[in-house]
Amino acid sequence: MIEVLAKLSRGPVFLAGEVLECVITFTNPLSASSTSASSEMLAWASAQIHCQFHASENRVALPPSDGSKHDVQAENETVFVPNRGERGQCILSTPPKILFCDLRLDPGETKSYSYCETLPVDGPPSFRGQSVKYVYKLTIGCQRVNSAIKLLRVPFRVLVLHGLKDYQFPQDEAVAPSNPFLEEEEGLKKDSRLADLATELLMVATSRRSLHLYNISNTRGKVGTFCIFKTVYKIGEDVIGTFNFSEGDIPCLQFSVSLQTEESIQEEFQRRRGQPVSFTMHARHQESCLHTAQSSFSLPIPLSSTPGFTTNIVSLKWRLHFEFVTSGESAGTCLVRGSQSEAVTWTGVEQMEVDTFSWDLPIKVLPTNPILASYVSQFSSTNSITI
Repeated sequence: MIEVLAKLSRGPVFLAGEVLECVITFTNPLSASSTSASSEMLAWASAQIHCQFHASENRVALPPSDGSKHDVQAENETVFVPNRGERGQCILSTPPKILFCDLRLDPGETKSYSYCETLPVDGPPSFRGQSVKYVYKLTIGCQRVNSAIKLLRVPFRVLVLHGLKDYQFPQDEAVAPSNPFLEEEEGLKKDSRLADLATELLMVATSRRSLHLYNISNTRGKVGTFCIFKTVYKIGEDVIGTFNFSEGDIPCLQFSVSLQTEESIQEEFQRRRGQPVSFTMHARHQESCLHTAQSSFSLPIPLSSTPGFTTNIVSLKWRLHFEFVTSGESAGTCLVRGSQSEAVTWTGVEQMEVDTFSWDLPIKVLPTNPILASYVSQFSSTNSITI
């Protein structure tokens, strides 16, 4: 028996273009003092990264894939097929790397191997939607002589930030920012600089603030104004906005704001022409606001959510969805006097005419630092199997 343990060194979330590093440890757990202790042998082990694509048959019409026949692998084959038994199509893969051949482990012995691979910059982000899914995995294949191949799959998340692949790093390393107190390998140094560059680009894009004012009105008149200071955010940030109803002609009884994503299939891949898009709500704020002069809301963008993106099959956009309930009567008739005594009691009417309308405000949501996103990832940094 051999235990195989795979550990992602920096966590399970990466930016496209970064270097993924995984330490893979092979252990013969039996101690030398055990009566049944014996050496264990593995013929070979290999590792490869691939992205698996899943589509809902009810919503997406895909052309037949020539690679579907490779999804099933016979038990006696020695060919390493990372997506064996996986649903969907493998749309992206890196070249396989051999970790070793003919590994012998004595009782209690452990050997570790480091796997490093640069994540492709032209792939889609990790995404689990209502119509499609993009799932990234590092698959490690091991085989004993005359035995079936065993696969250890390590799922991880990929964030895509457009513009990183076009950046040219300085040729003169002397002028490049570095830490003189740390010794870094060249690949890891460039990877660290890529993460720093991404953080800087995201900071610049999301820190710009300017006043955006919108008049809220219906067919009967003005309800109020809405104010927001920016429309570009990172996942993990809060979307904050304020309302001013003091200058409105029509009293607003209630409002709600929903943070939503809009998932739409490109026209050529739609199962039915003109099929509706899919909406997912991530946060919501609702408030009764009759006789309220000003109000505000704060909606958090989950770190586990997917930033907006577009592929040849699907596009994901973010928006704020507003719903307003306004009175069909004047503000003065919304309340009735309950008593003529000195202590005046005002009581709300039991019935009143109302009007409702909605409004959508598009916003842009970008990735964040992958280390920050790793703290709330559903994936584990460590995975293992026993062979």
